Amino acid sequence: MEAVRALSAAEITELCLRHTLYDWSAQTGLHPLPVTGAQGVYFHTADGRRFIDFNSQLMCVNAGHGDRRIIEAIKAQAEQLPYITPFAAHESRARLGAKLAELLPGDIDKVFFTLAGADANENAIKIARTVTGRGKILARYRSYHGSTGSSVQATGDPRRWANEGVTSGVVHVLDPYHGIQRGWDTVEEALADLEETIQLEGPATIAAFILEPIVGTNGILIPPDGYLQGVRALCDRYGILMICDEVMTGFGRTGRWFAVDHWGVVPDMITMAKGLTSSYVPLGAVGMRPKVAAYFDDHVFYGGLTYNSHPLGCAAALGAIQAYEEDDMVGNAARMGEVLARHHKMLRDRHPCVGATRSIGLFGCLELVRDSQTLEPLAPFNGTSPEMKAISQALLAAGMYTFVRWNTIMTNPPLCITEAQLDEGFEILDSVLEIGDRAVRD
Repeated sequence: MEAVRALSAAEITELCLRHTLYDWSAQTGLHPLPVTGAQGVYFHTADGRRFIDFNSQLMCVNAGHGDRRIIEAIKAQAEQLPYITPFAAHESRARLGAKLAELLPGDIDKVFFTLAGADANENAIKIARTVTGRGKILARYRSYHGSTGSSVQATGDPRRWANEGVTSGVVHVLDPYHGIQRGWDTVEEALADLEETIQLEGPATIAAFILEPIVGTNGILIPPDGYLQGVRALCDRYGILMICDEVMTGFGRTGRWFAVDHWGVVPDMITMAKGLTSSYVPLGAVGMRPKVAAYFDDHVFYGGLTYNSHPLGCAAALGAIQAYEEDDMVGNAARMGEVLARHHKMLRDRHPCVGATRSIGLFGCLELVRDSQTLEPLAPFNGTSPEMKAISQALLAAGMYTFVRWNTIMTNPPLCITEAQLDEGFEILDSVLEIGDRAVRD
């Protein structure tokens, strides 16, 4: 068999741009990295560059790149049973369902497997409407729940605008956080506003409230103690199902298996993806409490796709959970989270452009400002600025890959990261933030 010649970096990039469409982008001017391999917290490109991955790609490669336990689990499953209909039972599905029942909060003990986080949220919304017989869904403005149908309607941030339908059945509510300049509501104020919305919309019309326990791409917003417990109580009071979107926060990211574990809250449904398989192959899931799952004992569930409960996805998830447990990655996220928080504080002390830092476990961000007194953001809401563009380019030039959005820089490395690797990453951030400092008005 004739060996296939490897493509050069330029060929990879040119062919990808010519024949494939890139997500969330106008295609002109794109320069995607020609990635050829990855290991641990690093990946490298066809032209020999190495990058430290400070965002776990899209906050998803929780176990790090190239973990042999996940790879071997996928290989073994591919050799035994690479695909079977979702109407069949198979060992990986059986083992994963049982394992998730052990790990998930409270009495959540049944899951519906999907392909990703967006359709996990789609199905959670569908289940809520079906079980309650109600149509409306509450969601928050500072949220992201996916780019498909109902999930993008539930999304609060500007990615929803271009995808909005005339009637979505979604009612958006304000978050406890109102931006770096206005800050946080008290728990009492936030819950009072939420309850007022419920009453004005009519409690008997609302099926569910879907929320990220800790907001992700809209700024790593960690709710004040008591907020999630108060949401749980309001949902119980009005017969509204509580759906927690843990697509980004699940599987150790915050230093607990799930973010709700920090507050002892058990939602009626919980959605998962990303860290479920460390994103080695696609898989999502909706976990549900018995009171929700029991509805479908005698009623048909009208949902499903060809690739649901995919054997390769279920095997990858088992491999990922094995890696998390064997290496205590959830504990490492908590321990390294303390190191990350110290680095955040040092950057804030050193750089006037750092107006705020937020983190919990290995889930964090820097929020940059133009004015250290008024806290004017270094880029406007839903926009960018020359300084933020320069910072983004400088990070790549220095060998760091992370997520730069509006006036924020994400710090969400893989859960296997060491203290020395955190030091390496924050040295890069320290040097690049001088670009922001030059724009600050004292």
